[in-house]
Amino acid sequence: MQTHFSPEQLKDSSIARSNEILRACVHCGFCTATCPTYQILGDELDSPRGRIYLIKDMLENNRIPDDKTVTHIDRCLSCLACMSTCPSGVHYMHLIDYAREYVEEKYSRRWDDKAIRWILATVLPYPNRFRLSIYGAWLAKPFSFLLPKKLKAMVDFAPKSLPPVSKNDRAQTFKARTLSAKGKTIKRVALMTGCAQKVLNTEINDATIRILTRHGCDVVVAKGAGCCGALTHHMGKGDQARATAANNINAWISEMDGEGLDAIVINASGCGTTVKDYGHMFKNHPLENEAKRVAAITKDITEVLSELDLVTSSDDKNQALGLKAADLRVAYHSACSLQHGQQIKTLPKTLLEQVGYQVVEPKEAHLCCGSAGTYNLMQPELSSQLKKRKTDHLLATNPDIIATGNIGCMMQISSGISASGTNAPDASIPDMNVPTLHTIQLLDFATNGPMPNEIKNITPRLKIPQLKEVSPREIA
Repeated sequence: MQTHFSPEQLKDSSIARSNEILRACVHCGFCTATCPTYQILGDELDSPRGRIYLIKDMLENNRIPDDKTVTHIDRCLSCLACMSTCPSGVHYMHLIDYAREYVEEKYSRRWDDKAIRWILATVLPYPNRFRLSIYGAWLAKPFSFLLPKKLKAMVDFAPKSLPPVSKNDRAQTFKARTLSAKGKTIKRVALMTGCAQKVLNTEINDATIRILTRHGCDVVVAKGAGCCGALTHHMGKGDQARATAANNINAWISEMDGEGLDAIVINASGCGTTVKDYGHMFKNHPLENEAKRVAAITKDITEVLSELDLVTSSDDKNQALGLKAADLRVAYHSACSLQHGQQIKTLPKTLLEQVGYQVVEPKEAHLCCGSAGTYNLMQPELSSQLKKRKTDHLLATNPDIIATGNIGCMMQISSGISASGTNAPDASIPDMNVPTLHTIQLLDFATNGPMPNEIKNITPRLKIPQLKEVSPREIA
């Protein structure tokens, strides 16, 4: 794509990077085939190619964003499916992220939109505030029909219950419970415990700590680490995102320069995509070198587990529990941030199969479930359409369990299934109340960890005949 930035504009590193990305685009349109919003709306401007044209015009002319441009940028999920599809290597993530910052700086939003964004940015990254906000949402639920659309979505998002605060999320070190043949710890890793996840589901971090320590790893919860910055970063609030990210960088660098770290482990794939991009996020920042060091050793939990020799549960334990991994049919939902953002596509499935599960994938596995950070709160109508499409496909695989590697996807899919008992598109599919678990919970259970509460009453469906294929037309 031809661009016309002035030499003066190109002195800005963000504009220079945007120019590189824009010039890589060859207008081929392959991205439209995998873009969720284009699939739903059919509008060229709601495809990556269309948004690229809008962003190019906005940046080249250094103009105040208009309502039309902002509308189409806001509708982007940042699912990054386009980056998996693009034959030219267009780094759409960096472009859309900068466009959001540009919009945040120069565009004057309506007061209600601005208020919602302020609430999300002020509450979600901070666990105590987030927990209190959920208590408030419970009080507001009986009156949610009176609320504006986006505020109602926020209230409806609140789960029915919350687990107690886990002591495991406090700064501390969990020692390896097994050692190598030489009597040494196999790895020393830092676990990012995050923000929203540890409020909504404490079992994810607990299971991560259990499986790593059982397989010879010291697990460090570093003092001062918290939100990765992704939630505010994707709302265009760059300074706020870098402030919280800087806390993580300083906390992990302290461990790296102290006793050392072999990896920084992330079990929320949306966070992993952001942390792995800290080098770019902190370009020309005093912490740039430290950010690059952190990004270089950041790994998704499945990447770390693939480097360990996983020990599966004994037959005696399986018999005592009355349920084993091999009994369970798992529909794997690949979170966009994992398969597109980090290009980790088959590893989680391979690990699940390795420990005994029967793993199936839904149709349109590349398409987003509609969670996308705060997207389900900011764009509830589009998000709901994507949620139904995803849950229909998942349930059509006739699973016992749905597994995914991101807390946002877990919440989105669970709400889609529980909303009507079943979203199955075919009448022959039995009524399903299928639990959605994190991949790490299933891996932990299959390697001598405790059985997750969600599957204790499951009657495996493996003996049910495979259901007929459901066409995309039937789903739509």
